[in-house]
Amino acid sequence: MEIDLLYFKKIIKGMPNTKDILKRKIVLNNFEPLKDSSGKDRKLLRLIFISGALSVLFLAIIIFTLPYTDLSLSSLFVFSSIVSLVIFLFVLLFRYFSILVMAYLYITRYTVQQKNTYTPFVSIIVPVYNEGKVLTESIKSLLKLNYSNYEIIIVNDGSTDNTKQVAQSLVGLQDGLNSKVRISLVNKANGGKSRALNAGIQVSKGDFVLCMDGDSQLSPDTLKYGVSHFIDPAIGAVAGNVKVLNRKKFLTDLQSLEYLEGLNMPRSAQSFLKLVNIIPGPIGIFRKKAIQDAGWYASDTFAEDADLTLKILAAGWKIYYEPMAISWTEAPDKLNQLLKQRYRWTRGIIQSIRKHKKHLMNPTINFNNSLVLWSMFYESLIWPIMNIFANGYFIIVALFFGMSNLLVFWWAGLALLDLMTSLYCIAVEKEEVRLIPYAIVYRLFFILLIDITKFMATIEEFLGMQMTWGKLERIGTAKA
Repeated sequence: MEIDLLYFKKIIKGMPNTKDILKRKIVLNNFEPLKDSSGKDRKLLRLIFISGALSVLFLAIIIFTLPYTDLSLSSLFVFSSIVSLVIFLFVLLFRYFSILVMAYLYITRYTVQQKNTYTPFVSIIVPVYNEGKVLTESIKSLLKLNYSNYEIIIVNDGSTDNTKQVAQSLVGLQDGLNSKVRISLVNKANGGKSRALNAGIQVSKGDFVLCMDGDSQLSPDTLKYGVSHFIDPAIGAVAGNVKVLNRKKFLTDLQSLEYLEGLNMPRSAQSFLKLVNIIPGPIGIFRKKAIQDAGWYASDTFAEDADLTLKILAAGWKIYYEPMAISWTEAPDKLNQLLKQRYRWTRGIIQSIRKHKKHLMNPTINFNNSLVLWSMFYESLIWPIMNIFANGYFIIVALFFGMSNLLVFWWAGLALLDLMTSLYCIAVEKEEVRLIPYAIVYRLFFILLIDITKFMATIEEFLGMQMTWGKLERIGTAKA
């Protein structure tokens, strides 16, 4: 892979404001795995055949054994539904309280543990594709980091807007908060985010790299707190804390609550075991050796961050979560954009799980990775189906059997759990109290809609239907 590298070389003596900018072409290694498409259609047909045969077999068993029981078809439906819902409720409560307890234990340990001052050189990789509206604010936030030992590498992945021109205007030795910061630019043909990140990592000078999105804005203490964990040689990566930047809209406020309750709190719980399952794209700090051990980023899934995380865990590294390493990012403010984003996330995660299925089936290879994969399998495939079924069941009962009070109790119980959880999350992160009332509609409407999208994405993924990456239209939100 050949790229153009635009970088700063020196300041001419006696002329501190003069920059010497050089441009050169370099050839990088291509770490992309070769894709083997042979037999894909055959595997799909075999999967469809086996699934259909098992469904027919189980249906036949029910039909032929039902006359020998005291149950009618309708009573069997009611009985099985009640059993399923009771199991669902127990799983729901166990999931809530186990995550809450481990998250609380992690935050307690995090609060009392002594912070060290480990400050190695860090390379910040900023992959951009048509991010001209937001790139300047992102780089400004990086120049305000409370850290003095880092560089910034912008990787322009074949943008078609003014991203290249904006990036070129930022190249050079810029004034940081504590020191001068070297900003370089890599121009390459469009090849996707994973290839852009690999290109940036290969030209980086640091043993530690921070990978982020082109629209992300980092909090000043991100590097100070995030990098400190690498004093432990077992830590291969640190996941950051993602927050929604463009708030004050109904949909983006709901996502703000979701990031707190549905993403950051589970990461806190996972960090108690140092087994975070997904390092978020907007903020992830890596030991470069861990990326090399994992085989670099790959573009054979639509969730390169989840794929790399699983590969790092499989290589034996630990992954930590740092709540003070905050990345502010734009969230979709239109429903169709939100559903497209979650559709891609779901299919990408399923692709990552399938890619690492040997760890799913054989825990003796790497038990920690198997534990992480099974939790991802449950959250991505089983939980959405259970949630859709439970809500659909209560709606049917309320409408056709005159038991609408059950629907009210169901909604009230879920809302109470979410109110309790959101109160905890907002208190821990000192977030906006005004987000708490959104918990009333969060579970029954917002999460149900997301789970329906996940369910449809799961079906299409297993049917092998084609999809494209998709690109969120940036609105150029002001600085965080």
